[in-house]
Amino acid sequence: MSKFEILQTTFARIFSALPDHILRAPGRVNLIGEHTDYNDGFVLPIALDRAVLLAARKRADRVVRMIALDFDGARSEFSLDATIERDDVNGWSNYVRGVAWALQQRGLTLPGLDLAIHGDVPLGAGLSSSAALEVCAVTTFAEIGRLEIGRLEIARVCQQAENEFVGVKSGIMDQFISALAQKGHALLIDCRDLSYQNVPLPRGATIVVCDTAKRRGLVDSAYNTRRAECEQAVRLLAAKIGKPIRALRDVSVQEFARLAQDLPPTIARRARHVITENARVLDAVAAARRNDLAAFGARMDASHVSLRDDYQVSCAELNAMVEIARAQPGCLGARLTGAGFGGCTVNLVEDGAVQAFVVNVAQAYQAQTGLVPQVYACQAMAGAGVVT
Repeated sequence: MSKFEILQTTFARIFSALPDHILRAPGRVNLIGEHTDYNDGFVLPIALDRAVLLAARKRADRVVRMIALDFDGARSEFSLDATIERDDVNGWSNYVRGVAWALQQRGLTLPGLDLAIHGDVPLGAGLSSSAALEVCAVTTFAEIGRLEIGRLEIARVCQQAENEFVGVKSGIMDQFISALAQKGHALLIDCRDLSYQNVPLPRGATIVVCDTAKRRGLVDSAYNTRRAECEQAVRLLAAKIGKPIRALRDVSVQEFARLAQDLPPTIARRARHVITENARVLDAVAAARRNDLAAFGARMDASHVSLRDDYQVSCAELNAMVEIARAQPGCLGARLTGAGFGGCTVNLVEDGAVQAFVVNVAQAYQAQTGLVPQVYACQAMAGAGVVT
């Protein structure tokens, strides 16, 4: 059976009725622009052809009942008429609870729902399965509750849920691309004003994702520490530059080069990554528009070095995967993607070399690490919507 049929059949068995709707929201892979989003910078993600699916049926009362097929049929429920609290046993449910909380914070009236959740976005791999679930949940509440809410506001709701309810101080990129993506394009997002531009993907190359099988928990990682270090860098640089600075986005590469030696070494490394990464994103966009595959790939390579050495969010498995990928014929660029500390790499591979790349990288990585990776070519898909 297809994943749609599995979801529909399971829903009918659990809730004794067919769903009213099945909705989807894609995961994402960020081509370049890592840890820049919460620094008011630039990012360039695509929405993946892997998604979270949500089967839903409206209830007569104000209860939300959920079952997660990907967590062995675990169940959780809450009332929209009571204070919505976290479920520490079923952590996956907090993404649905969080968006319901954030929507009600806006004064919106939500319907009670029966929900079944199923997806093929790898969990804990840095491909934003959590953001996909958040966006899918908001889209579901909006569709069934006939809520007037635009796609940009959907992204804002999901970010608020993640920041204030789940407790991860993420930027808005993951939710943004899941809600607003256009098929065949990357999305250049200015994370300060949330303006965006669709960027056609370079011709002649394929995006290949390599899942290292090294998992990481974002809430428990050093993510929040890195964010605090960036905020400290802003305060120190503002005092030295003598002008208002809201974020590292406001510091040029030239200004930083002049002042880096005056910062504590660790803070300087964190700031250097963010400031130079913003420049790399804009360079990569220019390269994509002129279809300069070599220049695009070179920016990806430089991004990984910066994430590894300056931001220090890589790990042995990610570094091994990148080094193996770069040794393959036709690999134009390779870097870790996502928050780091495990998860996936993203690679730009010449079209004619993709099949051999997928096989050879998987074999070499398993031989070196003992871990069994997932390596797959990707397509850039559209954002969230109703499937049926």
